[in-house]
This record gives sequence, C-alpha cells and structure tokens, in this order.
Amino acid sequence: MKNDDKFKAERLLSLDFFRGVTMFLLVMGSTHLSWFLVSPQLKGTLIFSLGEQLEHHPWQGLRFWDLIQPFFMFIVGVAIPFSFASRIKKGESYNEIFRHILKRSFLLLLLGWGLYCIPYGKITFYLQDVLAQLSVTILISFLIMRKPAYIQILISFGLIAITEILYRTFWVEGFNQPFVAGHNFGTWVDSLYSGVDTEDYWVSFNAIPTTAHTIWGVLAGKLLMSNKTNQKKLLILIVAGIVGLIIGYGLNPVTPVIKRIATSSFVFASGGWAFLALSLSFWLIDMMKLQRGILFFTVVGMNSLFIYLFSHLGGAEMAGKIVAPFTWAIFSWAGALAQGIATSLASTFLLWYLCYWMYKQKIFIKI
Repeated sequence: MKNDDKFKAERLLSLDFFRGVTMFLLVMGSTHLSWFLVSPQLKGTLIFSLGEQLEHHPWQGLRFWDLIQPFFMFIVGVAIPFSFASRIKKGESYNEIFRHILKRSFLLLLLGWGLYCIPYGKITFYLQDVLAQLSVTILISFLIMRKPAYIQILISFGLIAITEILYRTFWVEGFNQPFVAGHNFGTWVDSLYSGVDTEDYWVSFNAIPTTAHTIWGVLAGKLLMSNKTNQKKLLILIVAGIVGLIIGYGLNPVTPVIKRIATSSFVFASGGWAFLALSLSFWLIDMMKLQRGILFFTVVGMNSLFIYLFSHLGGAEMAGKIVAPFTWAIFSWAGALAQGIATSLASTFLLWYLCYWMYKQKIFIKI
C-alpha cells in the first residue's frame, strides 16, 4: 500500500459544517424563497438584489447560487480520502472499495436520471442533475486519487482544456458557436439522446470539466488529513482559492464565465470560491473552535442524499401545503408577498426538522 493510503481517518467538523450549509441552502432553494424575493414589488431594494443572488444567472456571469453545485461536488471530493481511509482501517481492500465506488456511481446516475423522468412523465435522458454529474466526477476522481498531486492537477486541467477545445473547434453548423445559448457543442451532445427540450440551456457534458471540482476536493481532503500544521493547511487552501479566482476571472474576457455550460473560466472561478469557503470553515470550526450551533447545519448534511431527493420529489411542495394555512393566517395583515416569504421559510424549517428528527433517531440514508 502506498503511503498516501495510510491516512488517519478523523472526523473533520469543518467539512460537516460546509456540507451542512450547502445542503441547507439547497433545501431552502427547493422552497422557492427567491421567487418571492425577486418580486417586482421589491425591485431596486437590497432584498431584490439578495433574491437575484439566490437564483442562477441566466447566462454569462456568476451569482452566489451558481456556486452551490460546485461546492457540493468539491465537498464530495474532500470526503473521498476520509471515507477511503476509514474503509482501509476496517480491513477493506482497494478492489472492494473500488467496487463500492462503481456501485455508488451507478446508483447516483440512476437516481439523477430517474429524478427527471418523473416530472416529464416519460423516459428521458436528462443527465444535467447534480447526482448524475457526480456519478462521473466521483469515479474519475477515485481512479486517480492515489497518483501524485501534480498528476491529478494536470488531469483536471486537461479535462478543462479538452472541453474548451471541443467547444471552440466544433464544426457542426448551428452548434459551432461556443458561447451562445443553445448553439454550442454541449447542446449538440444532448440533442443526440436527451429526448427533452433543454430551454434552460444546461448540458450534461458539464460532468467532464466539473470533474475538476471533485478532483480538487480530493486534493484538499488529502491536505487536511496530512501532518502539516493547521496554519500551513489554511495557507495552501487560501492560495489555491486565490489562484482559482485569478485564473477564472482573468479568462473571462476570452472565455466568458457561464455556469450552464461550465466554461473553463467558470470552473476555475467557482473552484477558487470552493477552496476559500472550505478555508473559512476550517479556520472558524477546526482552528478557532467556534463550534456552537454547527449541529443546526450538520444534521442536514448527514442526510444530504435523502433530503435532496425528498425535497425535489414533492417533499418541499408537501411542506408548503402543511404550513401555508398557518403562515397565511398569521401574516394576513402583511399581504401576499410577506405570506409567500413566510411560507417558504416555514417550509424550509419543516424540512430541516425532518433532518433533525432523523439525526436524533440515528437514521442516515447513504449509498
């Protein structure tokens, strides 16, 4: 066994916190809070600006909400070395762990695919969902995780470069405009098999360039498990984040930052923010020991797969129906907009409480 395999499997509270915050935001998004915050009644206000940050950018540009999926894919990568070390410690062989990864990737692909067959009411191949994307990024990241760090970095850069080249050199008429919505290589790939009208312009090929997020997460996880001092770990995370931002935003004049097709500038910029978010969590939780109240978020992260599927398969809508009679009665004096915001927030709390109840009952859904 290589030395890199002999990690100390310890629980990283900052990772639990980072994962929990990210999943809590995803749960909140499923209750459509942003819909109310961007109401025309609020246009020109700080609340309206906040609401815009809680929605994806329509095309070119980067909003806070565009970072949620990269954060999640990065977090999954950070967790891989910890999980690997834990399984090795329990006596599992590399081949046994690899079979588990294969099974997990297949199930994630199946869930991500099935999640979008249900609303369409027919068999489709809509593979833009984060679960389907993760099925690819986890497998690739695992296969190369024992290679030297510089090799992993080169592979991640290579996947981004391949994507850039394909978009810029694709020759099929109507799909040879690399950064035009609906007229690019990624859209062409989906048109071959998807069976759905992708009016929102997401593309399934995003799984290739955004594999970099999961690879970088693996590298961050291995760093956090190393024997380096916490100060050294923090410095490396911060430097990596700053470098990602410089490259990402520096590329913007040449390759626009577009999340919906995961351009190279977007991958670098969002990756940079992921490193900085992890460094902030690590500094606050594991170094400064500011751990009071983190359970509020970690209970959501501990059942991330369950709450993601539940909220997207009608759970958020059901929560809204449960709380609406009460929120609309209590806030009847404040008008429909306030009632809608209150309903969304109350629905979020109800979904959070479900996670909390499962945590107290020691019920954890994993694959």
